[in-house]
Amino acid sequence: MIPPQKFKELLKEQSGTIIDVRTKDEYRNGHLKKADYNFDLMSGEFEQKIKSLDKKRSYYLYCRSGNRSGQAAGIMKKNGFKNVYNVGGLQQLVNAGFEKQ
Repeated sequence: MIPPQKFKELLKEQSGTIIDVRTKDEYRNGHLKKADYNFDLMSGEFEQKIKSLDKKRSYYLYCRSGNRSGQAAGIMKKNGFKNVYNVGGLQQLVNAGFEKQ
């Protein structure tokens, strides 16, 4: 897991795709404004959904606490993704200044 400040730095250095791995209900109740996708890790479809992504890009994953995003990052790395970062939990990111929608 990387801290929010490091996440901000990485976003400036190299653009990437932000993925919320929480449930659809959690996502609807609020998510990062910059989130590109909501791929629910627990739905059983996560591995299928990541197949359409470019393995050469950078990916930043978050959830509620950082646990599911850590699991999702492991799955992506196992599937050949190199630049995958677990950026932690939503509230932690909002507290660090990321905009919530």
